Amino acid sequence: MATPEPTPVYGELTRVYTRLYRYFHLSSIVGWDRNAMMPPKGNEARAAAEGELSALIHRTRTDPQLKGWLDAAAREPLDDVARANLREIGRDWRDANALPESLVEAKTLAGARCEHAWRSQRHANDWKGFLGNFREVVKLARQEAQLLADDTGLSRYDALMDRFEPGVRAAEIDRIFGDVKTWLPDLINRAQAKQAVEKVIVPSGPFPVAAQRALNVEVMTLLGFDFAGGRLDESTHPFSGGVPEDVRLTTRYSEDDFARSLLGTIHETGHARYEQNLPRAWLGQPVGTARSYGVHESQSLSFEMQLARSRAFAGVLAPLLGRHFGDQPAFDPDNLYRLWTRVRRGLIRVDADEVTYPAHVILRYEIERALVEGAIEPDDIPALWDEKMQSLLGLDTQGNYKDGCLQDVHWPEGAFGYFPSYTLGAMYAAQWFATIGRETPDLDARIAQGDLKPVFDWMGSNIWSQASLWPTPELVQRASGEALNPNHFRRHLEKRYLTPAD
Repeated sequence: MATPEPTPVYGELTRVYTRLYRYFHLSSIVGWDRNAMMPPKGNEARAAAEGELSALIHRTRTDPQLKGWLDAAAREPLDDVARANLREIGRDWRDANALPESLVEAKTLAGARCEHAWRSQRHANDWKGFLGNFREVVKLARQEAQLLADDTGLSRYDALMDRFEPGVRAAEIDRIFGDVKTWLPDLINRAQAKQAVEKVIVPSGPFPVAAQRALNVEVMTLLGFDFAGGRLDESTHPFSGGVPEDVRLTTRYSEDDFARSLLGTIHETGHARYEQNLPRAWLGQPVGTARSYGVHESQSLSFEMQLARSRAFAGVLAPLLGRHFGDQPAFDPDNLYRLWTRVRRGLIRVDADEVTYPAHVILRYEIERALVEGAIEPDDIPALWDEKMQSLLGLDTQGNYKDGCLQDVHWPEGAFGYFPSYTLGAMYAAQWFATIGRETPDLDARIAQGDLKPVFDWMGSNIWSQASLWPTPELVQRASGEALNPNHFRRHLEKRYLTPAD
C-alpha cells in the first residue's frame, strides 16, 4: 500500500516527521548503548546529551508552523493512508504542545540519572538511596501528567496511559483487571494442584554463556529475525529498541538456567519481527509505526507464551538444546513442556509464568496509578507492594526491595502508564492465536513439524503490515473479527493448565 505523491502542505508535514524519525533513530541507539555498552563514567555526559536531543526533538514537534500545516493539510485531497498519517501527526502534535521544553529536558535527565543509579541500588537492596533520585522522577511525571490532563480533559493517569494505549482508560482497565481478580486465584490453585503430581526433570547445568548465545541466535533465525538489520547483545534488563532498519535486542545470561535467556530472547524477537516487518513504504511517518504498546506486547507474548511454551514447539526446540548443551532426559519434549508451563508464585515479574503474570501487572498498575494521581507518595510504595503481593500471590516482600519494588526499570525511567500494556498484550495474543487456530485447524501439527509459516503469514497480513493505519479497536476487529475479548485469554489458560494430559 504505497502512498501517492503527497500534496504540497501534507508533504511539508511528512518531511518534518521524516526528520523526527531520524532523531528518534539516534535517540534509540543512544539509549541502547547506555544500557548495553556504555562505561559507567559516561553516564553524566550521556544524560546531558540525551536531554539535549530530547529538547531538539521537542522543538521540532512543537514548531509553530505545524498547526497551520495540519489545518491546511486536512483540506487537501488525501488518500486513506495519508488521512491516517495526518490523524497520527495530529495526536503527536497535541501531545508535544501540552509540555514545555524545559520539562521534557528535565524529565529526560532525571530518568537517565535515576535509571543509571538504580542498576547498582537494586543490587544493593538500597531503597533509601533510590528514593533520592526517584522523588524527582515522580515529581516531574506528575507535572507532565497534569499538563497532559489539562490539555485532554483526562485524568492524570489516563493522560499518561493514553501515550502507550491510545483510547484506553483506567475505567476499562479496572473492569478487565477486576474480572481477572475474580477467577485468577482459583486458576492458580487448581493449576498448582494438578501439577503437584506431575514429574518434572530439571535440566542439569552449567550452561556456558557461549553455548546459550549460539542457541539464541539459532532460535532467532528459526523465528525469522533478520540479522542483517539487527543484533543481539546483553544488558541488565532485556529489551528491544532501535528502528525497523536497525533493531537492537538484549538478553541476560545465567549459567545455571538457560531458559531465562532463551525465553527472554524469544520474547524480544517477537517485538523485533513486528518492527522489521512494518511497511517500508510508510517508513519515517507515524502511520508506519507500531499501533500501541499493548499490540507490541501481543507480538512478544505470541512468540514467547503462545508459541514457544506450546507442546508443539517444545518438540522443535528439543533437538536444538541437545546439540548445544548435550543430550539429557530433561530435554524430552513432554518434559520441556511441563517444565516451561510450571505455575509458581514468584517475586520476579520477568520470570513469572503466564498464569501468575497478570497478578504482577495488576499490582504495579494499582500502585503507579495511585502514585501519579497523588493518592500515595514514593515512600509508601514498599508497604503497599508487600500488601498487594500478599493479597494477590501470598508472598512476603518486607525488606526485600531488590526482588520487590526495585525490580523493574520502568519507574526509574519515569515510564508510568506502561504496565497495563503487558496484560492487554497477553489478551490480544490469545485472541490472535484463537483466530489463527480457526483459520488453520492443523496449526499445532504444522508447528510441531517446524512450519511456522501460518503464524508469520497471519501476523504479517493482519498486524505487521497494518502498522498504525487503524485505531486499535478497529485493528483488533479487522484482525480477529471481534473487539478485544478477554475470555480468549482465560480459555487459553484453562486449556493449557487445567486440561488433563493425553
